[in-house]
Amino acid sequence: MIDRRLVEYFDWWLLLLTIAIGGVGLVVLYSAVNAGGGAHPSGLFTRQLVWYGFGALVMVAVFLINYKVYERWGHLFYILCIILLLAVLVHGKLGGGARRWLVLGPVSIQPSELVKIAVIIMLAKYYAKVVTTEGLRLRELVKPMLIMALPCVLIVQQPDLGTALMILIIGCGITLYAKIERTTFIGLLGSGALLVPVVWFFLKGYQKQRILTFLNPERDPLGAGYHIIQSKIAIGSGMVSGKGFLLGTQNTLDFLPEQHTDFIFSVLAEEWGFVGAAAALLLFLLLITWGLQVAQRSRDPYGTILAVGVTVMLATQVVINIGMVMGLLPVVGVTLPLISYGGSSVLTTMAGIGLLLNVSMRRFMFEK
Repeated sequence: MIDRRLVEYFDWWLLLLTIAIGGVGLVVLYSAVNAGGGAHPSGLFTRQLVWYGFGALVMVAVFLINYKVYERWGHLFYILCIILLLAVLVHGKLGGGARRWLVLGPVSIQPSELVKIAVIIMLAKYYAKVVTTEGLRLRELVKPMLIMALPCVLIVQQPDLGTALMILIIGCGITLYAKIERTTFIGLLGSGALLVPVVWFFLKGYQKQRILTFLNPERDPLGAGYHIIQSKIAIGSGMVSGKGFLLGTQNTLDFLPEQHTDFIFSVLAEEWGFVGAAAALLLFLLLITWGLQVAQRSRDPYGTILAVGVTVMLATQVVINIGMVMGLLPVVGVTLPLISYGGSSVLTTMAGIGLLLNVSMRRFMFEK
């Protein structure tokens, strides 16, 4: 029998925020794939609806199972994700010069997206046991570094630098919340600065080009800088109230590259203007704030760190994607949660929301 307190403590506001953002995403995606006669396959919108349906089922399944179960069995999910990443390198679907997808019958999944949840669970499990008021020392950070490094190395081989950076940022965010001892933190910060030239040496040519283009988009306006320039034009032309639904010029004429995935925020800003863009950002801000509130209300260290990890994941994707389309950050191929097209992205985001609901609705178990 279901404990009535689970219903009493259910976080309806978090669910409503998720539905609201998902609704905005569907409206903008419909325009992105249908404006101007539909330069993109018409089935994309229908497929996204199907993914939303599967995502809702995943969310429900995730919050129905006590999150402490994930603490006990999270390592199996992590190992499965590593196996899937290895399978991508061998049997992955090639597209755009990268192998990032596994074809499973009629669907394609991107295992690197699922790794985000696996890493959050593993780090929350570890830090919940070792966190101290003095802060973590280097020897206590070795295992978390390995947990983050292994999938990142495999993802970079696909290559997918954006997702690898996402996982590192999520891991670092959780680690900073867990607290690092001061001298250890300064040492790690200095080591990271020294590694920057080494990392630059190992970057692929197109990755270096993206960074240089970010610094000066006009250096190659018809090549690498085209994405950022067209995105800025779309956002700026929306002005205050926008051009109207299905009436965005950059969108209709198909000037915006990847307008249904990475650059979908540009479609939103062009058609709905500053008002629409600000409203979408407000919804994301409320979602992120609510996630932090879930973490704060939890009295279980594992639940708290789990909620922090999911919130960092959502916040990082929003900041990177919007910064990217506005030319404030390099283009690294990070989607906007629940707005951009993508099945694996939807499933991962909904699983994360499920974890937040899970922690929130079971907080009574640890209240005195």
